Amino acid sequence: MLRCSLWSGHVYTSSSSSPSAPLDHSSCAAAPAISSSSGRPSGDPNRTDHTAIAVPLATPAMLCCARYSLYLLQPHPSFPGGATCSCSCSTATSSSSGNHRQRLHPPAALSPTTTSLSTLPLTHPPHGDGHDEDGASSSDADAALLALLRAHDTDAAYRLFTSNPSLLPSSPTTASRLLAQLSFSSGAAFSRAARLLQSLRARGALDLLDANSLSLAAAAAARSRDARLAHSLLLYMLRQGLLPDRRAYTAAVARLAPPTKALRLFDAVLRALRRAPPELLAASATCLPDTAAFNAALSACADAGDCRRFRELFDGMREWDAAADALTYNVVIKMCARAGRKGLVARVLEHMISASVAPCTTTFHSLVAAFVGFGDIPTAERIVQAMREQRKDICLLLRAVAMECDDAPDAEQDAALLDDIVIAGGSMAEQEVPLLPKAYPPNARVYTTLMKGYMNAGRVEDVVTMLRAMRREAETAPASRPDHVTYTTVISALVAAGDMARARSVLDEMAVAGVPPNRVTYNVMLNGYCQQLQIGKARELFEEMVNGAGIQPGVVTYNTLMDGCVLSDDSAGALAFFNEMRSRGIAPSTVSYTTLMKAFAVSGQPKMAHKVFEEMERDPRVSVDRAAWNMLVECYCRQGHVETAKQVVERMKERGVQPDVATYGSLAKGVAAARKPGEALVLWNEVQERCLEEADEELLGALADVCVRAAFFRKALEIVACMEEKGIAPNKTRYRKMYIEMHSRMFTSKHASQARQDRRRERKRAAEAFKFWLGLPNSYYGGEWRVELPPLEGDDDPS
Repeated sequence: MLRCSLWSGHVYTSSSSSPSAPLDHSSCAAAPAISSSSGRPSGDPNRTDHTAIAVPLATPAMLCCARYSLYLLQPHPSFPGGATCSCSCSTATSSSSGNHRQRLHPPAALSPTTTSLSTLPLTHPPHGDGHDEDGASSSDADAALLALLRAHDTDAAYRLFTSNPSLLPSSPTTASRLLAQLSFSSGAAFSRAARLLQSLRARGALDLLDANSLSLAAAAAARSRDARLAHSLLLYMLRQGLLPDRRAYTAAVARLAPPTKALRLFDAVLRALRRAPPELLAASATCLPDTAAFNAALSACADAGDCRRFRELFDGMREWDAAADALTYNVVIKMCARAGRKGLVARVLEHMISASVAPCTTTFHSLVAAFVGFGDIPTAERIVQAMREQRKDICLLLRAVAMECDDAPDAEQDAALLDDIVIAGGSMAEQEVPLLPKAYPPNARVYTTLMKGYMNAGRVEDVVTMLRAMRREAETAPASRPDHVTYTTVISALVAAGDMARARSVLDEMAVAGVPPNRVTYNVMLNGYCQQLQIGKARELFEEMVNGAGIQPGVVTYNTLMDGCVLSDDSAGALAFFNEMRSRGIAPSTVSYTTLMKAFAVSGQPKMAHKVFEEMERDPRVSVDRAAWNMLVECYCRQGHVETAKQVVERMKERGVQPDVATYGSLAKGVAAARKPGEALVLWNEVQERCLEEADEELLGALADVCVRAAFFRKALEIVACMEEKGIAPNKTRYRKMYIEMHSRMFTSKHASQARQDRRRERKRAAEAFKFWLGLPNSYYGGEWRVELPPLEGDDDPS
């Protein structure tokens, strides 16, 4: 579905969320090439989403040297061992201790808890007599491999490598060059570089690779959306004392999730650079962080909401001579919005101009997105209207907003650390309002973000009106022309409102306007049909998407269709979609398995759900999360198999996954279905010990129902008291009806034995208190109900 981040400063996302979709890195807008002079994207200088840093693809002329650099592939000295380039360019021969290794002295010790690339010993295993199966020496095969690489025949070189990966490559020159050339391959071809790395790792020969080739591989891995591999490569380099190129770790920091992991990587790089000798840093200037690197780290801080670390990195930019640019301040807007500092957001633009940093169109987009995130649609509208009027005094508008806000945090809060970044000396009233250096008319991104605000506020008609206005304005201002993100936002708003007919008309209008819908657009429409239980129309649209538009479905597409089958109680249809997805070569996700389990749970087939769970456990591509365990528990609880569900919970705990509110909620419903009130008391005690703070209405209501049905009025009063403390209104009408139908004649017998009367005494007190809470006639009128009540007069009377 469309993902519009109000804090990230942009609303554009990839058109495909499927991991199996082919990647075209040469034209990916999220990964612009970066020039060597400024370190900024050479495509759109106004972008703030440092989600990817692309490395320029190598041309035949660039690949003529035995060494490659991330900076326009400048030729480096030859590899160790005196190997030289066979082309006409001149390269200086360096020894094996040359600066191409960029090694710290001494190398960092390997940790036993390192990632997979550094767990194997870095020694070459013995190769017997050094001959392959055909009798040719490994050195001859390595020389043939190097000759193919120097001839720029990378495909043939890769085929030679795959013919005998246990021996090739065998020299540092060949290994590094092969990895470098494979890393420059775009798209899915990066899998070849990954296979080479896996082969070298299995042989314990990763030390054949130099810093430059490893940096190239890490950058290419991040560019290919394999941030985990990039992270592993970079940590391996640092542990071996090799300094990675800033392009590599910038791309990895921008891609890694969660953001705390990205920050730890960036901190590790900075520590390694600070430990490095000055002469090594002078010879390895491309390893030093630049503005783009700090922008990626600052963005990770904003995503994590870490104000303290953000302030430390912002101040640390001066240490590395990295000057703040427009992208930096765009991230500052993002951080202030994340910290809830509305007044501070309104002052960033003024501070930028005072610091002689020219804003960009994305700066205004970030401002609009921030106020949309605050729910302040009027201010977002005023900013967009001022941009349409091409006004240069937008700072005056924002100053009025800042003076109206009173969001100054406590001095002890981390959010206070952001003030000194934005607020200059003196009060705002004493400072002259700066003017913008030029007018910044709104583009499609700005309008689409405002649409997102209308959609969040439920103003569907305003979303449609904005689309019409953008079409008219596009006749004179092409930048306002609606794109596929705009149309998808409109369709999302209509789908959320349940107006599928208008959503379908907008989908048809896209083709007429020359903006073909993408997979995300179709996924939104499919989700709308499934939520409306129109599974037939969803299937028709799916066929149109695949056969008509030629768009290949992804895992999200199939998950959406499977969920529609669940809502329609069609477990066979969900299973058919699951099998079709795998037949297309699309790897199921955790959500895929969980949705299929839910389909069998709804249809009352817990054994089938358990088989899906076991297959999920065997699938190395996915991890069994708490949601999957909870779904398995729910499968058994729906059928009243409480004992089996409890066994699943125990197994869940053994695997290190602790039950949560959803787990106990399923158990509570299972106890109710199995008519086992004693289990409800045990469950209530465990909830009090483990997750009482997180307990929700569904869990507490189910436990209260069981206790009322079983006449456990004391426990029922405890539970409803807990609900009222949480602000949850218990359903008194329901409980009153249950009491009258089941327990109204509970204590009316006058012929019970004295022993039975004594046993009923405590239950009667609790029952009277519960009747008082319900408002039924009872013995406690005029007093406040509570669990502990004094004995009543005549309580021995069973009547």
